[in-house]
Amino acid sequence: MAERLLKRLTFLLALLLASLAVLTPAADGARAAGGPWLITDQSAVRLISAESGVAGEEALSLGLQFKMEPGWKIYWRSPGVAGYPPQVDWSASDNLASAETLWPLPHRFELFGLQTFGYGGEVVLPLKVTPARPGEPVTLKGAINFLTCSEICVPQEGELTLSLPAGGGTGAGENAEASLIAQWKERVPADSAPGLQLASLDLTGALEKPVLEAVARSDEPFEKPDLLVEGPPGFLFSKPEVAFSDGGREAKLTVFIEKGPLAEGVIDGKALTLTLMESGEEPPRGLEQVWHARFSSAPQDVEQLFAQGSASADYGLLAILGFALLGGLILNIMPCVLPVLSLKLLSVAKQGGRERGHIRLGFLASAAGILASFWLLALGALALKSAGMAVGWGIQFQQPLFLSAMALILTFFALNLFGFFEISLPGWAGDAAGRAPSKGLAGHFMTGALATLLATPCSAPFLGTAVGFALSRGASEILMIFTALGLGLSLPYLLVAGFPGLAARLPKPGAWMVTLRRVLGLAMAGTAVWLLTVLAAQINLMGALVVAALLLLLGVVIALGKPRALAGLLALAVLGAGLFLPAAPPAPRVASSEHWQAFDQKRIAELVAAGEVVLVDVTADWCITCKVNKSLVLERGPVFDLLQGESLVAQQADWTNPDPEIAAYLESFGRYGIPFNAVYGPGAPDGIALPELLSEAAVLEAIEKARGG
Repeated sequence: MAERLLKRLTFLLALLLASLAVLTPAADGARAAGGPWLITDQSAVRLISAESGVAGEEALSLGLQFKMEPGWKIYWRSPGVAGYPPQVDWSASDNLASAETLWPLPHRFELFGLQTFGYGGEVVLPLKVTPARPGEPVTLKGAINFLTCSEICVPQEGELTLSLPAGGGTGAGENAEASLIAQWKERVPADSAPGLQLASLDLTGALEKPVLEAVARSDEPFEKPDLLVEGPPGFLFSKPEVAFSDGGREAKLTVFIEKGPLAEGVIDGKALTLTLMESGEEPPRGLEQVWHARFSSAPQDVEQLFAQGSASADYGLLAILGFALLGGLILNIMPCVLPVLSLKLLSVAKQGGRERGHIRLGFLASAAGILASFWLLALGALALKSAGMAVGWGIQFQQPLFLSAMALILTFFALNLFGFFEISLPGWAGDAAGRAPSKGLAGHFMTGALATLLATPCSAPFLGTAVGFALSRGASEILMIFTALGLGLSLPYLLVAGFPGLAARLPKPGAWMVTLRRVLGLAMAGTAVWLLTVLAAQINLMGALVVAALLLLLGVVIALGKPRALAGLLALAVLGAGLFLPAAPPAPRVASSEHWQAFDQKRIAELVAAGEVVLVDVTADWCITCKVNKSLVLERGPVFDLLQGESLVAQQADWTNPDPEIAAYLESFGRYGIPFNAVYGPGAPDGIALPELLSEAAVLEAIEKARGG
C-alpha cells in the first residue's frame, strides 16, 4: 500500500514539474505551447505544440503527450487481440481542416501467449494539423477516448484544448515541446529506413493456415528484430519466429496466420501492412510497407479440397494445370452434361461411314467451340473481378435471362430432333443439331459451346480446386487454368479427331436413327423443363409458367409450319420474359425439411463452442451435382439418420439466387462453385471441406474428426 502511494506521489510530482515548465518562460523568451493536463488515476494526457503560434504555416506540428503510472499502458493503432487505440473527435475545434495521428513504433506486450501492442511510461503521438485558414488562430478542442490497462483495463475520456494565436511561431528545437515531438517523430516508421530492408516476402503453407515468411537485412547485426502484421479484421498474426544468418545481418521472420470466427475469405490477395523494427536499439529503427499477400506456389492443402490426400504438400502451377485438365475430363460424365452427351451420340452416329477427313474436321470444330467458350468464361471472370463483383463457377445460372435463353435453345434442339423442322433456323440453332461437317462446321462449334454452358452448374473433383485457385490469382493464371479445363472437356472430341476410325466403324445412317433422334429429343426437352424449374426459383412460379407457355406455343407454331417471323417473335418474347418479369422475393436459405436449419455463419462458432457438430450444405436448384449428393448420401442411409437426430446440427444455404454472404463464405475456403459441404466441431473449429461428390465414408469420417474422435 505504501509503495503504491509513493508511486502515485511521484507521478503527481512529475506532472507538477512539467506544468511549471510550461508556465515558466525560457531563457530566450520562447513560449512553450501546451494545453492543460487531463489527469486520471492511471494516466495523464495533454496537447502540446512545436509552434507557439500559427504564423501562416500550412501544417502545424503538434502531439498527444501521454504519461502513465508504472505498469500501465495505452494501445497502438492496431492493439492486437484486445484493447483499442486513443481516439479523438476534433469536430468542436475552430479553424481546423484536418488532424492526422502519426504512430511511433510500439512495444509488443505478451500475456499468456496473447499479443498486444502499445506504449508504457511516456509517449507522444505526433499530430499533423492543417488549419482551414492558414495564418489565422487555431483553437483545438478534442474529445478523447482511450483505454489504460495493467492487470485490469480502465476506459478514459475527457476533453483536450490548446489555442495557437496568429503570429510568429517557435521553431523546432526552440522549446521542450518541439524537441519532444521531434524525438517521437523519429520513431514513426516510413516506407524505408537507412540500413534496414525487407529483402523478400512470401506466403507459404495451407490455404486456411498460411505462413508469412519475411527475410530482413540490416547493415548492423540484429539484436531483437520484430515484425508486426496488420491485416483484414478477424485474422490473427503470431509473434514471429526468428532465425539469423550472415553474422546476424539477415533474419528470417516466420509469422503464423490464424483465421478467427469473424474473418472473411482467405488471406491470399489481401493487403497487409508490415512493420519491421529493430527493438533492441534505442531509439528503435523501423520501416513500414504495404504488401498484397500472395502464395509463390499453390497452397499446401489445395488437393485436400477434393479429399484425395497426398504425401506431397508442394503444388505449383503445373500441378494445378494438371488438376484442371483432369477436372474438365471428368465433367464429361457429370449429370449436368448428359444432355450434351446426347448430342455427341447423334453427331457420332451421323458420321458413320463418312470420310475420315470430314469426321476429323467435325470433332475439331466441337473442341474449338469448347475452348472458345472457356476463354469467354475466363474473360468474363476477369471483367467481374476488375469491377469488384463476386465471381463463381456457374453463377450465370443465377440470371433469369440466361436461363430463359438456354431453355429456348434446348427447345429448338428438341424440336429439330423430333423432326418438326429440317431447315436451318436463323443463326446457328439448326446447324447445331448435328449436320454434316462439310456443311455445318459452325454447328459442331456451337455444340461444343453448348457443352460448356451446360457443364458450368456442375462442380467435379479437381475442377473446384483448379477454379478456386484460378479465381484467387491474376489474369495469366485464370487464362491458363481455364484453357486446361477446356482441353479436359474436349479430350473425347480430340480423341475421335485423332482416331476418326472410331466413328467411321459405326453403322451408316438409317431408319434406326429416327428412334435415336426421338430419345435424344426427350433428353433435350427434359433439360429445358429442368431449367424452367430453376427459373421458377429465380423469378416466381407464374413467371416460369409464362415462359413455359411461350415455349410450348413456339413448338406448336413450328410443328404447324407457321411463318418463321411468328416463331422469331415468340423467341424474343421468351427472352423478354426472362429479362423483364419481376424478381421473386429472396430465396430462403433452407430447404423445406425439418432437419435443415437456415445457414448462419456467425452461429457456427457459437455451436462449436458449445460442443456441437455442424454440417453445412451449400446448394442451388440449378446444381445437378447437388441433387445427386442429396439422393445418394444426404437423404439416405447413416448420414440421413444423423441429420434427423440431435447429435448433428445441419445448416443449408440456398445459392439459387445471388447472395454475397454465401459467395464470401465459399471464397473463405477457396471455392467458387457448388456443391460445397463442410463439417465443423470441437475437433475442427475452422471446418473440414468435403469433396464435391460426396460419399458416406467421407461425410462420416469428417463428422467423427470434427467431434474430436
